[in-house]
Amino acid sequence: MTDVDRPTGTSRLARAAGRLPTVPSSWVRPLLLANLVGEVGIVVTGGIVRLTGSGLGCSTWPECQPGSFTPVRTPESAYHDLVEFGNRTLTGVVGILALVSLWVVLTRWPQRRRLHLVSVGVLAGIPAQAVLGGITVLTGLNPWTVMSHFLLSMVLVALSAALVRGAQDEVSGPGELVVHPLARTLALGTSAVGAVVLLLGVVVTGSGPHSGDADRPARTGFDPRFVSWMHADAVMLFCGLVIATLVAVRITAQTDEARRAWTMVLVVTLAQGLIGYVQYFTKLPELLVLVHMLGASLLVVALTFGVLSTRRHPV
Repeated sequence: MTDVDRPTGTSRLARAAGRLPTVPSSWVRPLLLANLVGEVGIVVTGGIVRLTGSGLGCSTWPECQPGSFTPVRTPESAYHDLVEFGNRTLTGVVGILALVSLWVVLTRWPQRRRLHLVSVGVLAGIPAQAVLGGITVLTGLNPWTVMSHFLLSMVLVALSAALVRGAQDEVSGPGELVVHPLARTLALGTSAVGAVVLLLGVVVTGSGPHSGDADRPARTGFDPRFVSWMHADAVMLFCGLVIATLVAVRITAQTDEARRAWTMVLVVTLAQGLIGYVQYFTKLPELLVLVHMLGASLLVVALTFGVLSTRRHPV
């Protein structure tokens, strides 16, 4: 067999899909949405673990306590082990949702290789997250592994959002632009700056008071005020770019979807900025920090939809 004839990984998946029961059309979008909700939800539950100081509620990994995969209740454990174990258990739920999403994509669109790769990426990210979470516990909540854990979650949220958006198209391929090429470039640049904002945001969090465990307040060593200012400057640049992209899209877009998508990016951005400033000036109350983490996930979803809405695939 020549290299040309040799089947690719995605074609093997497509052939395997032919042996699976086809997902009913009415189930497609709800199942993909459930996967996205699960990815956002585990970000929130992970935030609850950190903000309640339950990061080391389970003292080891993959076991919860030495010799036991489930919490071993003691008077000293309080609720922390239950919170951490609950978050670990949700990883299995998210893994099932990712596997179901792969089934949806393979049977609904057996020839859409790009969508196959995205769904495989979501599924592969689940064990990667579990291992990274284990390293975080074994290193005593090292802030850099905690930050990496969150950023990987943002990648999985973006991929899951791309699956939901991809369900609107019935064919693969690059499609055609529905905005001016400069508006498309501006949208991509805005998303890149958004990634920088997220990166600086986790550095701020890693330098602040919420380490995940009161007995091990390991931090990055950066001055929290300085990194907060850097983050705020990046946010202001990002806000300007979002407004510029929205104007360019509204002027040049051939579809209402693109206009709605970038309007939503602006709404989420302004809400996130407001929450961020309020939590800074109120000394980072746990509830606002958690809402800000949820907002970061929603911003990633909005940006993903915004960028993908600048193209239309022919039906």
